[in-house]
Amino acid sequence: MSEQTYVLVHGAYQGGWIWKPVAARLRAAGHTVYAPSLDGCGDRHHTVRPGITLATHGQEIAHLLFYEDLQDVILVGTSAGGMVICKAAELARDRIQRLVFVDALALKTGESVPQIVNRSSPYETNDVTTGPTKADAEGRLFADLDPDTRVWALARYTPHPIAALEAPVELETFWDQSWTASVVYCHHSVNPPEPHQRRTAADLKASWHELDAGHYPMLSHPEELTAILLA
Repeated sequence: MSEQTYVLVHGAYQGGWIWKPVAARLRAAGHTVYAPSLDGCGDRHHTVRPGITLATHGQEIAHLLFYEDLQDVILVGTSAGGMVICKAAELARDRIQRLVFVDALALKTGESVPQIVNRSSPYETNDVTTGPTKADAEGRLFADLDPDTRVWALARYTPHPIAALEAPVELETFWDQSWTASVVYCHHSVNPPEPHQRRTAADLKASWHELDAGHYPMLSHPEELTAILLA
């Protein structure tokens, strides 16, 4: 297989760190990989502030593709990162080869995450960030991870910029364009719901893949997820 360029976009409460096991495998296979942390997230959580939105996150990724002179990019998003790659792809259409949605949200203009996601636990929310408590993250979000990985992930968990997660989505042309895409559905993940992911696959005419995994297959099933990304 010729060398490919992968840009891996994390979801809410995460950073680029979530992709480490998959990024290492892709690089070992000879590919170029970027796994940035978005503004206000992960190792950049100290920058969190009002004004960080889905649009600014999408612009960040589009800027990365431009300033790194990336072409024929396989753009991968997980969880809320699915919304980010939709916006980034819209802004950098000529640089995209394929989109991959890994247990990811892909909303239409005017939709918001609370309309799609079935939240069973209270969130800790302020003017800048939102997210489950660390106890909830440990007992629910990361419950299917092995103990060592769970401890490692929990230490890196950060609340998400609220406007980037709660505000209605604004996309101008994404859903009117034709894309080469894949959707990876995880059997043991409650959110995003299967009907939402089926809609994404149908609307994008995407290939459909399934993993016997929870919401964090890049940590629990990195070999299997990497194989799908390489396919």
